[in-house]
Amino acid sequence: MYRITKVLNHNTVLAVKDKSAREYLIVGKGVGFGKKITQSVEPTDEDSLYELTQTRDRGPAKDIVKSIEPEYLEIANTLLDNAEHEFGHIDRSILFPMADHIAFAVKRMENKEQISNPLNDDIRVMFYREYKIAENIRHILKDKKQIDIIDDEIGYITLHIHTSLNNSKVSDAMEMAAAVRKCATFFIEEKIGKHIDVTTMAYNRLMNHIRHMVSRAATGEKLKVDLNQFIEKNYPESFALASEICKELGKDLNHEFLDNETGYLAIHIEQIKCDEMVSE
Repeated sequence: MYRITKVLNHNTVLAVKDKSAREYLIVGKGVGFGKKITQSVEPTDEDSLYELTQTRDRGPAKDIVKSIEPEYLEIANTLLDNAEHEFGHIDRSILFPMADHIAFAVKRMENKEQISNPLNDDIRVMFYREYKIAENIRHILKDKKQIDIIDDEIGYITLHIHTSLNNSKVSDAMEMAAAVRKCATFFIEEKIGKHIDVTTMAYNRLMNHIRHMVSRAATGEKLKVDLNQFIEKNYPESFALASEICKELGKDLNHEFLDNETGYLAIHIEQIKCDEMVSE
């Protein structure tokens, strides 16, 4: 049983468990309706429970809860419900920094201020499933605030959702997107001598491959087949470029890629080159 210490609104309350000093945020439909301080509440299976001891990139959870309107906690909770349904287990403590970000995003839009997200196209491709979940905020903010959120803001919310999957930091995900953009576009575009269309299926596959390649390097997972000899012989230019990208990406992200990653990456680079030739 939980004892209420503060009613934030009809759907959010702060409470301590039994006689302990550990404070929680409880989010659920009607959980705070008609309730008063010191009254007891028992969360149901449909309610979400968050301990206020976590500290993330944007500060301690207790400070965030005090500084923003509770409706942003509800919005973030809804997005996490969607993420949990899509991915299974997630780290829900991301609720606090994500709610804080959404609150600031709304404030920026109300003040007619806009931020740029130059990596939004890359984020949309690399974290496609997370991006689709983040897009749910469009109708939520349209309904609650009569606000049309811009794509660049959705990209940043996507990064929060992504970090809930692997217990990383938003800054890490942003760094990964930046490093991939640098390698996947700058090096390849320089080599083929023209701008790459980021909307093509080949580019989509390339970005997803690099994402999984980075994940494998971080976890120590190994590819079972080595295609390097075949690819280097048949597609020497793409193989050389893939080797250069692996070295540069490894340096930027502080990861070491196994040698047989080069051949697989070269296949995707070759497909990009073929698509560009066909489109001429």
